[in-house]
This record gives sequence, C-alpha cells and structure tokens, in this order.
Amino acid sequence: MAAAEVVQALSRPLSCLQEPDCGRAARLRALEAIRAQVQERPLSAAVVQEVFGAQLLRPLARCLAGDAAERCRELALQLLCHGLSHGDRPGEALPVLLPALAQRLCPPQGAEPSEELRLGLVQLLGLLLRRCGASMVPYLSEVIRILQATLLDSYAEVRRESCRCATACAQAMPEHFHMQSESLIKPLMQTISHQHYRVRVDVIQATGTVIQYGNGKSVDDVLSHLAQRLFDEIPKVRHAVTAVVGEWLLHLRDRYSYFHKLIPLLLGSFTDEIPENMKLACTYWEKIGLQWEKENEEDLKDKMDFSVPPSHYPKGVDRPGLGCRELVSRNLSKILPGLCHDITDWVESTRIKASQLLYTLLLHAEDHITQHMELLLRTLYQACLDEESSVVKNCVKAAELIGTFVSPKVWMTLITSAFGRTPKPSCLMVLSAVIRGSPKEILQPHVTELGNTLSQAAVCQPSEEVLYMEQLLCCVQALIEVCQEDCKEISLQLMKVLVTVMATPCAQHLKEKVEEAMSSLAEVQRLDSFVDLYKQHIIQLMEWLSVSCDGWTCYSPEVLQFDVIATHSGPVIGEALNSFILILKTCLQPNKDPQMRLKLFTVLSELLQRASETVDSQGLFPSHLETLVKHVLAPNLQWHAGRTAAAIRTAAVSCLGALVCSQMLSPQEILKVKDELMPQIIAAMDEDSKITRLMACRIVGVLIKTCGRHFDEDKFTKTYTEVLKRLDDASCDVRLAAAHALTSWFQCLKDSDVKSGMENHIEFLYQELLVHLDDPDENTQNAILEVLKEGSVLHPDLLVREIGAVVHKHRTPAYCNQLLRHIQSGQEPGS
Repeated sequence: MAAAEVVQALSRPLSCLQEPDCGRAARLRALEAIRAQVQERPLSAAVVQEVFGAQLLRPLARCLAGDAAERCRELALQLLCHGLSHGDRPGEALPVLLPALAQRLCPPQGAEPSEELRLGLVQLLGLLLRRCGASMVPYLSEVIRILQATLLDSYAEVRRESCRCATACAQAMPEHFHMQSESLIKPLMQTISHQHYRVRVDVIQATGTVIQYGNGKSVDDVLSHLAQRLFDEIPKVRHAVTAVVGEWLLHLRDRYSYFHKLIPLLLGSFTDEIPENMKLACTYWEKIGLQWEKENEEDLKDKMDFSVPPSHYPKGVDRPGLGCRELVSRNLSKILPGLCHDITDWVESTRIKASQLLYTLLLHAEDHITQHMELLLRTLYQACLDEESSVVKNCVKAAELIGTFVSPKVWMTLITSAFGRTPKPSCLMVLSAVIRGSPKEILQPHVTELGNTLSQAAVCQPSEEVLYMEQLLCCVQALIEVCQEDCKEISLQLMKVLVTVMATPCAQHLKEKVEEAMSSLAEVQRLDSFVDLYKQHIIQLMEWLSVSCDGWTCYSPEVLQFDVIATHSGPVIGEALNSFILILKTCLQPNKDPQMRLKLFTVLSELLQRASETVDSQGLFPSHLETLVKHVLAPNLQWHAGRTAAAIRTAAVSCLGALVCSQMLSPQEILKVKDELMPQIIAAMDEDSKITRLMACRIVGVLIKTCGRHFDEDKFTKTYTEVLKRLDDASCDVRLAAAHALTSWFQCLKDSDVKSGMENHIEFLYQELLVHLDDPDENTQNAILEVLKEGSVLHPDLLVREIGAVVHKHRTPAYCNQLLRHIQSGQEPGS
C-alpha cells in the first residue's frame, strides 16, 4: 500500500486529534483508527517512516505529553513504539520525542501517574537509544536527566528498565558518554540497596557498564557499595558484583590505578558459599593474571624463565599463576592496612570476610609476606581472640602460611618479642599455627631456641587461663608433629611445658591430651611410653624444681608441678629420692606457708598409699625414712593453734600412719625415732579431728608392739594413761583402735622386767576396762573383752576380785562370766 493511501486514510482521525475541543471518546476513537491503519496492516519500513515522520509523530507526541486520558496516552505510546521499531529513520523523531519524554518523566513537571505508562516511556527511551545510537549525542544531557529521575522511580520495574537504558546509553555513545557518566553514579548507588534483588542485580550490571564506558574515577564512589553487596544474601547479586569487578580488571582503561582496590573484591568471592560464584571469580582471576603477564612480559622474563617452585606448599592447594601472584605482591602494601582494620571491625560478617580474604592474599604473596610481618602479627594476635570461631579458624590458616613462606629467623624474632610483653593466648595460637606450617628441614636449626622459649617461666607460667594452657599445649603438639625425631634435643624443655600444663588447676580437662602429647614425644624418641620419658628426665625435672623450693608458697606453680611429677611419674619417682626428700625437707618446715605444707603432705600421703609402686619402687626409700620422720613429719606434729595447723597435723599423722602401718619402717628404724615421735603421737590422740585420733591410736599400737619391751615404767604408765582416755571417745573406730593398742600394751608388759612394779596400775586398768565392757558398741565390747583376757595373765586373782565387785552392776554380765571362765580355765588369749 502506497504512503499516499495511508495518509489519506489517516486524514480524518488526525484532524480529530488536532481539534482543541475534541472530547476524550473522540480522541480515543481517532487513536484506535490510526492503530488500525498503521499497526494492524503490513506496511513497508519506507511507508511507515513516511507516514510516521510526516503525519503522526507530532500529534502522537502531543497526546503522549499532555493528554488527560490514560488510555489515549497508552495508545499514543504504542503507536510511537511501533513507528520507531518499524521505521527506517528513527533518528528524525528525536527532536520531538525527547522533550516529550522529559516533560512526562522529569521533575518538576514530570507527572505521569501511571506506573505502567512510566515503564512504557522508559522502554521507549531504551528503544531510541538502541535504534538511534550515535544520533543521540546532541540529546545526551536530556537522556541523563531523564535517567537520573527514573533510576529513583517508586516502581521497581521502572528502575530496572532505567538500568538497561543507562547501559544502552553508554554503549550507544562511548566517545561522549564519559563526560556525563558521573551524573548517573549517585542515583545508581541510591538504588543499589533496593529491596528487590533483581533491581540490585540490574543496578550492579549498569554500574559496571557506566564506569566501563564512562569516567574511571567513579570507581572510588562505588567501591564501598559493591563491597557491601558481596555480603548480599542473594547469590545472583554476589555473582553480578564478581562479574562486574572481573570485567573492570580486564577491560577498564584505568585499571592499573585501581588494582589495589578491585583485587580484594574479586578475591573475596573465592570463598563464596555458592560454587558457581567461586568458579566465576577463579576464572576471571586466571584471565586477569594471564593478561597481566602478557602486558608485563619484559618485567617478568627472569621470573618466568628461572623461578623455582617452592619445595614446601600447603597440601591440597593449587598454586596461583605468576601473574596473579605478582599482582597481589605488588599491591599488598596498599591492600593490607585496610584489610587488617576490617578484621577487627565490629560487624561479624565483615570480620569473617576479611579473614577469608587475608588467607587468599597471603597464599598469593608467598615470601613477600616478610615485609609486612609486624602488621600481620599484630592483626593476627587480636583476631585470634575473636568470639566468632570462623574468624579464628581463618586467621590460624593464614598464620600457617607465614610458617610456609617466611624464614623462621624473621617470625621467631617477632613472635618471641611479643612474649617479652604480657603473653596472650593468641600469641601462642599464632605460634603453633606458624610451626605447623613450617617445613621440618627449615625449622630444625631453630628447634632448641623454640624449646627454650616455651619452657621459660615467663611463657609457660604467666597465666592460668584455660585458653592459654590449651594453646601452650598446641605449640608442643605442633613441634612434635613437625619436627618428629628432632624433638629429642628439646625433650626436657617440652616435658617442663607439659608438666606445667597438667599442673594448672583450670586445665585438668587437658590431662588426657597432655598424656597423648607425652606419648607422642616418647614415640618420636623410640621410647615405650611417657613413663620412660620421666625416667629419662626425672633427675633434671626434680633439680629444676629444687632450685626455687625454698621460696615456695601455696600460690607457687612449682608446688603443683611437683605434685604432677611425683604422682604422674609412677615408679620413676623412686629413682630421684635425694631431690624428692630434699624438697620435702625444705618446704615442710613449720615456718613455711601452711597451705603449701598441707598440699605437699597430701601428695606424700598419696604416694605412701602405694609406696611399692612409687617412692619405694627401687627399694631405696627405707634409707631416707629417718630423715623423713625426724625432719619432715615430727616437726609438723607439734601443736599450733588454728584449723590449718590442725589439718597439717592430721596430714602428718596420716603420712606417719601410712609409713608405720605399711611396715616400711622396720623395728630397728622405729626404735631410732620412737623417742621423738612418741610424745607428739600421744598428744595427737587428743586432737579434735577423728581421723587424727584414729591414726594416732593405731600408730601408738604399732609403736607399743614394736618397742614396748624397751619401755621403762614411766613410759608404760604414760602410754596406757593416754590410750585409756580414748575408750571414752565419741567415735567407735577410735575406741576400737585404743582397745587394740591396750592389747599390745599388755602383751609387752607381760614380757617386761618392770611388770612387778606396775601392779597398782594394772589394778586401775582392770577397773576401767571392766567399766568399758558396757560400751554401747558390740565390736568395742568384744575388743575390750580381748584386752582383759590378755591382761588377765598378769594378775588373775586381782582381776577375779574386781569382776566380783562389779558383776552385779553390769548391763551385760555375760561378758564378766565369760571372762571368769577364761581365767578359771587358764586358756590363752584369743581362745
């Protein structure tokens, strides 16, 4: 159909549209008629262009810009879109359409109320940009002004379409766009955090194109916003950021100026939780590295030809390409300060992301880490105390890379200097990680220094904090794991550290792990068990403690270390009795700290309970007994006021009881010490503590049985007098022990030369014992009956007379009758 025919068919509806008094219905019919003639008929591009340009453009533009009826504006928009899409010279419409679009979309006069029509208007703008291309240059300012408004539209789809228009604008006029591009950055950044994730994705993509074709300086304005989007919960948003940054690093004109700002954003996606995003970041990064290698081939020629791959590298990790490594190394000094600041940020997600990025950067930087060690270590010390476990985990991995790539001379100097100040658990955490990451052969020359450092009191004893002890143990475990048989050089130092950890009250839950570490240390030295380790070092360990033992108090860590060595070494302690007894002799003097003495007596008592498996494992303990009794136990049996003093006496009596009752003290040795012990033991029978009284009675019984035949009349008298008092004791056990002691007393007196002068005492003793036959406890009654049977041999007539005097008073005359029958039959005691 010829253009003239179409024009003729359109004359009437067009005249209707141009009449000022034309009503809404008439205008609508006119527009419908125009659509029927133009849009619903197959017309060639030339015809459409001639009809559209000459006849329809202006009337439709006026209707679009000012018609009060929404349906009329909608039809006008559809017709304009059809004309621009099918005409062959769309650029001719720009002088008419751009003002109309601006009038409808831009403030203050922009007042299109319909969201759908606003979306259509922006789509019309996009169509113009795509069809007209460079012809839009004279109208660039107008387009930018429209986009500034529509990018902030309340309708999300309008914003999305505006982003597409911004992209089309940049691509349509690349040579001129850079002069106006900065005007779009602000509205784009105002929209980048929109609640709809699709809008966020479109904004990020548009931002990438706007800066790619526009002014590179705008990178600084958008970096913080893009970085924030890396924390977006929607994977597609993070994907968009990765793609945009990757494209910039490949194609941005000023990319060399922004490497240090863009690299962290791309490498941050290496740890994205979505594999697709990780793969995208890795793919871009590989391309970027290869491109940089080609662009700087001359600078890298020597490294490409002669560089040798490191002999030690983290397991399961692929080494980045040379270009990637060089990019990071050359920009690390600019990246690291800001990153270290972010690792200590108050926002948890920022700290996690920064710690992940730190590991990635150090993996690329390799030995270039060395020049940044002070800043790195300072940051790691602080970050390893983070409450978030993933931050700590990432920082520990980063610290392992320090061990892999940095010389021990460097990191040892810096880390040990941190121990010179107040050591923190994080210092030890970093040290253990660095050790784990170090190659064995490189670490070997420094093993001794490491062992000496860890075993210093200032390092292994400054804190009883659980975390500190855990990390101290980790350092030892790391050394054993890495150095293996080389640990033989520092076996003693490591044992000191392990003993210290085990001795710390708050670290009792670590006992099993400490024993595992000791077993590992023994294994690398080809020893059977950690007991052999103690055997190897027991003399040095005891000497280590004995140096300071004169100044120990209950707060001294050495007291607990002594406890561990003495009780944990099993039979080995029997090989170091000289030092062991010397420490006890020094620390258990009455003028020393009472709480400390109480603790040491507890240790001694525990050992004496299993003497054959501990202190007497070598059969050498008896040679030290006289010293132990005279210089350790006897002084502590003397009475002093106070509960602590009483507890010490109880502990001393318990130790003496263990010695005496276990028969470690031979009769000859008991004879040597009886004169010193007897007064204190007899006095101990009056103690408030039931245990003390009980043990004292038992000890007296043993002493009587062993030495009683050597007693004179005075000692016999003093002994039975005190023991007799215990038959009135509130405790059945004490009364029973006193009765057994009196049985031994009668047995000894029977064979003694002084029995003839003891008749009055024996008579008194008969009288008291007969009274106690009424004891409420049946076992005690039987024991006293045995005492009387034993004593009846001395003066039976006297005892019969005493029985006759009291038998009618007894609640249990059966015992008296049984005793009489025993005397009359002349049977031996116990029959």
